[in-house]
Amino acid sequence: MSVGLANKNTSALKSWHLQTVVLNKHSNVSLTQSLLTQDQLDQAKLSKKEAVVGQTPVAAKGKNLTTVSSQFIGLNKDEYIFKNLPITRGRKPKKDTEIVVDDAFAQKGYHLGDKIKLNDTARKYKIVGWVHHNEINIAPVVYGSLKTWKKLRNVMPTVAASGIVSKRNFKPGIKGTKSYQQQTFIQKLPGYRDQNMTFMMMIVFLFVISLIIVAVFLYILTMQKLPNFAVLRAQGIPSKVLVSATIWQSLILVLSGVVLGLAGLALSAKFMPAAVPMSFSPAIWIPASLGMVIMGLIGAVLPAVKIARLNPLSGIGG
Repeated sequence: MSVGLANKNTSALKSWHLQTVVLNKHSNVSLTQSLLTQDQLDQAKLSKKEAVVGQTPVAAKGKNLTTVSSQFIGLNKDEYIFKNLPITRGRKPKKDTEIVVDDAFAQKGYHLGDKIKLNDTARKYKIVGWVHHNEINIAPVVYGSLKTWKKLRNVMPTVAASGIVSKRNFKPGIKGTKSYQQQTFIQKLPGYRDQNMTFMMMIVFLFVISLIIVAVFLYILTMQKLPNFAVLRAQGIPSKVLVSATIWQSLILVLSGVVLGLAGLALSAKFMPAAVPMSFSPAIWIPASLGMVIMGLIGAVLPAVKIARLNPLSGIGG
């Protein structure tokens, strides 16, 4: 779930393939607080890998429907973000009064063709398309035009956008602006770093506790069988056979547990409500699974050493 929450902070940014963002240098690395003038954009010499965006928080409200706290993103139709919008249903906006929304709106009862108000404006905007999993700051995105963004943001006529997003290492060197790399920009999202650090510490402690339990369980399980191993040794079975069997049994037991655990995780995800932000990252479950296997082997190797040195007579009480 921690990965799911992190993705709800950045999923829209990732869909933009953002590598560099250019903001007003006094914006505190925040797209919502940044304002760029038309003169600054003219100096930027943008290529096909850049897109001008405007961002502002909005409250979206449809008739007899729940208000949805959202992030409005204004785009230019001839730039790459708009051209590459991952529309899942409907179409892209053609007019300033048309918008595309994240499918989180569908969970609130909204449908294609619904007309909604943004903030306290009298104008209504028609939902003409859906995008899947496009969120910023744990809020669904509403895509529209830059002209609409200007009205919602209530900016001066000279202001043209919040910032410039680029798919490359872009440093225009315009006075009053500063370029930030993707990771720096994401880490400065409100609450993103603190939230991730808190959840990661919880995950680490849970993994450590789980690994210790696995190792201790296998150690105790093996030690309880020492009398049986002593009888087998007395019957002439080599210690290396007993050690090998112990390690293999532990490995099979741990691998079975890991596979069943991952299967249960995937199954539970299917029955979780859509509102629960679940996401499974290989960067987490692969090291966790390997850690379980390693600790299981350690839990088996420690008593295996004792099995190798076991005196058959002392083991059976002789």
